[in-house]
Amino acid sequence: MESGDSNIIFHVISVFFNMSWQIFWPLAFGLILSSFIRNLLPVDTVVKHLGKTDVKSLSFTTLLGMMSSSCSYAAASLSHTLLAKKATIANAMAFLVSSTNLIVEMFIVLVALMGWTFLWGEVIGGLILIATVGFLFSRFYPKDVEQELRQHIANAVPQQKASCGMDMSNMKHDTSDRCMDMPNMKHDTSDCGMDMSNMKHDSSDCGMDMSNMKHESSDCGMDMSNMKHESNDCGMDMSNMKHDSNDCGMDMSNMAMPSKNDTGVMAKITKSASFFQMDLAMIGKEILIGVVVSSILIALVPQEGWRALFISNDAGLPAWLHSLLDVIIGIFVAMIAYVCSVGNLILAAALWHGGISFGGVIGFILSDVLTIPMMRVYQKYYGKRPTKWMVGLLFMAILFTGLCVDAIFNGFGWVTTDQTLRTLNQSGFGMNMTTVMNLIFIPLSIWYYRLGKKANAGMGMSM
Repeated sequence: MESGDSNIIFHVISVFFNMSWQIFWPLAFGLILSSFIRNLLPVDTVVKHLGKTDVKSLSFTTLLGMMSSSCSYAAASLSHTLLAKKATIANAMAFLVSSTNLIVEMFIVLVALMGWTFLWGEVIGGLILIATVGFLFSRFYPKDVEQELRQHIANAVPQQKASCGMDMSNMKHDTSDRCMDMPNMKHDTSDCGMDMSNMKHDSSDCGMDMSNMKHESSDCGMDMSNMKHESNDCGMDMSNMKHDSNDCGMDMSNMAMPSKNDTGVMAKITKSASFFQMDLAMIGKEILIGVVVSSILIALVPQEGWRALFISNDAGLPAWLHSLLDVIIGIFVAMIAYVCSVGNLILAAALWHGGISFGGVIGFILSDVLTIPMMRVYQKYYGKRPTKWMVGLLFMAILFTGLCVDAIFNGFGWVTTDQTLRTLNQSGFGMNMTTVMNLIFIPLSIWYYRLGKKANAGMGMSM
């Protein structure tokens, strides 16, 4: 008995490490990409292309999703970034489903494991789902709930800004502090504060880029990379601002050229890394829980156990009812048994062998955005009520898509009857693409995380 228990524990651990190995590089790549987009993508660019929901914006967000990571957690982070950049919720959700279902690596696995019919089912289903999500979220997501969602995103900014050591609203200092003479900015001579009234202010960002005199509240902290500074001046980073250390004031009318060490590519990488570190601090626990639960389910529940959930074709039910029940059950199974993209498709093949309908398979595959760990991530990002509406509309969209795909493929006789589906080698270890990418992204992500943690610590942020 003890030997049997040891074997089970060993099997669970083996599945856990195998799954972690498979999903590490796409997860790291997606989160790193998200951090760069958040830092570098201008708000006006997102608003221009994704600030309204139409065919053009949905096409743009679909292409953007196809070029991003297939990891659901990374997709959630990227969609959260788009919402923070003022994209519509319909476009953000369309990006979420496109980046998890219309990506090249999934297409390759589908063909290798289940054949071309399922590939085209996934492509057609993905496009139907994007259109359905765009329609449902633009028409039925309540405006007051959307305002609550955006307020929840905005409320995350002051918490970060409060720990940055700067209060931009008052900026009052003790007279013992160094004062600043900023000829282009108003200030109260009675204290050592600043009135930022002559600088551009964008409420979506939380920091200041003093090189362009632009204040952005979503960037926690101040980036004054074009000014020289002394590190003890009023708690601000003015690395390239000229000043006389013997004077009480600083004349900002003359600025030195940016130094190579504090500006350019490295400064942007450092700032992006700070977002990467904050994202991992926010959703890292949910990712770990999801992988652990998935590993246990894969290791302990045999394929026959999953097959028993579905209704046999011999039950005598009408075709439409059989399809409806299978799609619902497929979504439910995906919600409680989420695995990485490869593992998800392996389980989909097992369910197809067990008698699930074609639409049920597609519904199961599309539901990787509705897993319990993913819903916990949504709740952290957006709050409880916005998440409930989000999950409800996504469920309806996936259910509708599964039924449409089932009707289309059965109606045209495209559904394959071949049950001899090829088996995919689930082992991620060995000299293969996964190993090569992990050898790149494991040290890269560790360095990037430590860089971001150091940057956030330097701003007084504890994440």
